[in-house]
Amino acid sequence: MSVSRRHFLHQAAAVAATAALAPQAIAGALAKQPFFEISLAEWSLHKALFSKKISNLDFPGIAKKDYGISVVEYVNQFFKDKAEDTKYLADLLQRCRDHGVRNHLIMVDGEGDLGAPNQAERLQAVENHYKWVDAAKFLGCLTIRVNAFGKGTAAEVQQAAVDGLGRLNEYAQKQRINVIVENHGSYTSDGKWLLQTIREVGQPSVGILPDFGNFCIRRDTGDLYQGTCLESYDKYQAVQEWMPLAKGVSAKTFDFDAAGNCVETDYPKMFRIIKESGFKGYVGIEYEGEKLSEDDGIRKTKALLEKIGRA
Repeated sequence: MSVSRRHFLHQAAAVAATAALAPQAIAGALAKQPFFEISLAEWSLHKALFSKKISNLDFPGIAKKDYGISVVEYVNQFFKDKAEDTKYLADLLQRCRDHGVRNHLIMVDGEGDLGAPNQAERLQAVENHYKWVDAAKFLGCLTIRVNAFGKGTAAEVQQAAVDGLGRLNEYAQKQRINVIVENHGSYTSDGKWLLQTIREVGQPSVGILPDFGNFCIRRDTGDLYQGTCLESYDKYQAVQEWMPLAKGVSAKTFDFDAAGNCVETDYPKMFRIIKESGFKGYVGIEYEGEKLSEDDGIRKTKALLEKIGRA
């Protein structure tokens, strides 16, 4: 056998061996992919936005260029007067397209209490949300995140919220937009209360956005966010209860240890719960800490999610 022929056969055997191993290598690479996709919640940059260092129009480009994130979640506070401004929305959408960014949801605050026991107040709140449903549709979002607040007893607010969410959902479904409620203080941070509320609405397009950081039900000040917490709900129990109705997850972080782990939430434990639920959707970075800059906080949260997602 000539040297050239032996060399050819040796190369052919090597190629065949590589080809045989390729499916295993590919399978191994796929197995290491996170079971969820990372998105960036605009609230992670709220300090820069409130101080006018950046604008809402800058947000999609920052998500992609600075952090390599291709899915974004807006906060309506940062373009409050633009919900019906189609020129503005078209500009925002074009910036998303220019950067290869997809729009997931709009977080809607300050439009009235969907759980107001007073019917006139509740119906006005429902109507106030319509423009954000339309804006979400224009931008290609799948979802709006709303609150289920109201003033009254737990039973009164729950009954009102079921009605308010149901009415809003009727409008949103014309645009094929989901309506989801975040645990955001008061009754909405009570795992069983929120679960029962969404179940009573009884529509697959109405769900929950679990947030790892908001589980205080009652504070000494009576305020939603300021003051000492007197009553809270176990976050791991809540997320386990909510995941069958979850249409996203808000990965809240405040502080990290030297190894890059979140101090206030056991991420391995939390994401075991999420993975076991069969969830495959978006997990939004929502850094809200004070010790790190917003930039560093976002980067550390992303690194943690990437590590957890491949575990």
